[in-house]
This record gives sequence, C-alpha cells and structure tokens, in this order.
Amino acid sequence: MTNFTFSSQPPTSTLDWLSSGLISTFIKNGFNHTNQSDPHTNLVFHFIDEDNPKPYRRKAQATFVVAILESNGASYDIFKEVYPFLIRSLANHLVYVNHKNDQVNIHFLTPEQGCYSIQHNKGEDDHTFFMKVFQRLQPLSTSRLVINNQFSEDLPAAKWEGDQVTVELSASGKKLDMMDLLPAPFPLDHYLSDRDMRHLNKLYGIGGLSYGNLSARSNEDHFWMSASGIDKSNMNEVGRDILYIKGYNEESNQMEVSIPPNIKPKRASVDAIEHWMIYKEHPDVGAIVHIHAWMDGIKATEINYPCGTLELAETVAQLVRESENPNETIIGLKNHGLTITGPSLENIFERIEGKIQRQIPMN
Repeated sequence: MTNFTFSSQPPTSTLDWLSSGLISTFIKNGFNHTNQSDPHTNLVFHFIDEDNPKPYRRKAQATFVVAILESNGASYDIFKEVYPFLIRSLANHLVYVNHKNDQVNIHFLTPEQGCYSIQHNKGEDDHTFFMKVFQRLQPLSTSRLVINNQFSEDLPAAKWEGDQVTVELSASGKKLDMMDLLPAPFPLDHYLSDRDMRHLNKLYGIGGLSYGNLSARSNEDHFWMSASGIDKSNMNEVGRDILYIKGYNEESNQMEVSIPPNIKPKRASVDAIEHWMIYKEHPDVGAIVHIHAWMDGIKATEINYPCGTLELAETVAQLVRESENPNETIIGLKNHGLTITGPSLENIFERIEGKIQRQIPMN
C-alpha cells in the first residue's frame, strides 16, 4: 500500500479544506494516510511559507515531495515568481493555490517548467475537483526513479577526446540553441543555501537544471548522450559534457556510464533510461532528441509521470513501438515536450525544422 502524509498542520482555512479533501480522496483510492515520521512514506505534502520556504528534508530519494504554496488576491507570475519556490523547497512538484472571492485556482508546476491549472468555484462539486487533483498527483507516488549512475573508468583510450559522433552531438547542441530551444540552465545555487545544495547533491547528485537533451548511437549496445545540468550549446569535454552510456543495471537500478580516467564526471541525463530503452529495442534508431517544445498531430503520453522514472520511459518506449515508423517518430510528453527518434541527428533536424511550437499546450 502506498503511504502519504503532510509535513505539518494546514496553516489556513483554505489549506485545511484542501488537505481534508486530499486525505479523503487519496484514502478512497487505496492510499494509506500515515504520520510524517514513518520511514516508508512515499508521498509528502509540504506546506511552505512565501517568506521562508523551508524544504522538507527527505531521507530517501524515493520519497516524492509536493510543496504547497498559497496566496490570496492577485496571483504571482507562475514562472518568474513561483518556480523559484519549487526549487527552494527541494520539492519534486509544486501546487500553487491562489484564491480570490469565491474562486480557487490550483496550479501544478514541475521542475521541467510544465504547468497547468484547475479552477474551483464555491458551490461546485468538491468530489469532482479533488479527483482531478488526485489524477494529477497520483503518478508521483507510484513512480520509480532511475537517476543514479555507476561510473567506470573503462572508456577506450581512442574515445577519451571524443569521436565523430561527439562532434555531431556538439554541433547539434549549438543548432538547438540557434533554434531557441535551449532555455538557460536554471541557477540552483542562486536560490539554495550551501546546506540545501549539499542535501540535494547527497540525494540526487544534481548540480544544476537544464532542459532538453540529445543522444546518438555509438554501436549496437552503447550511445553518447549530453550530460545533466550543462549548457548544451557548448558541449566539448567527454566525461563531463558528453557521456558514454553503456546500459542500465536493473539489479542496482543505475545507469552504467563509461568515463576516461582521472575525471570528475557529470551525471547522466535523467532521460538516459528512456533513450536506452528505445535504442535497445530499435537497432535502426541512430539518434534521439528531447526538447521542451511541441508539434501538431502527434501521439502523446496521457499520464504525467515525472522525468527520470521507469514509468515515463516505458510509456514513451511503448508509444515509439506502436508508431507507424519507430525509427522516425515524434512522441509528445504531456505538459512537457517531445522525444524525437531518427537514423541520425541530421535527419531529426531536417524533419522538425519550421514545424516546432515553442509553447507547449497545457491540459
């Protein structure tokens, strides 16, 4: 049974109404409400104060934290003013509650800057509203993260300085930048204290947030991929900017990465598990590009699984498998972006040029 809890008592009447509705709805759908000291808690709802947004200090990376921030009256700018609260609270997700008169707006914000809203007016059916909230948050508590890396200093010497594939990856990163598809890496250290940065690194090894990634096949079993938290318009160094992915160790739940000796590596992108699944199943896929943008007329995931989870990877892999041509397909990630396969990076850019929408539809 999946356990959930609240980090504290709701500080206002609106949040008391929200927490009561969440408790009732989650219990009715098979969840167990427990106290916050339970070490096996899967999901934590964490109230934060806009003047002092303290993080919930989870003990295990498998615990998903949903921060809840409330404001009354004029709403904040979601991305400029609210997104930093998601970072400061070290949460996996943020629920921003804004209410005015008899209307409550709930905005869901993800680390990938996905956002969509649910509106509730006084007198409307509470059950329908809370089921919508439940359906948005439920995948968080059942997802399995694949974000740990197993680094081995066994990269062949001939690849220490890269090869033709890494040259193509570097050029493609610059092309994404020219297409305005690379939002700047989010400066975590500008928003987090040294203590919080150490805690974040202890749990996830995250040194920064950046959006989108690229990979290209090296051989039948291995591929090169952009690392996590880097400027993808300036990828040069093997083991830091570009990583050699050997595979996925199911027993240890880690991505296996081959690096040169005597280097402090960057971590693999959280989407490495998704790319690995696609390459493994489709030998003619030579490259994959993931961007935070959209295109019309594409198949898309229906459930908002978080990045870096086995469930998201399996869902995307299934849609690739079911597509008319898995070797050249475009899959939408709901409220998130696109995963694009192709025989080469050049092929992918030729197919998407002039068709990309920077604004991702939210629903």
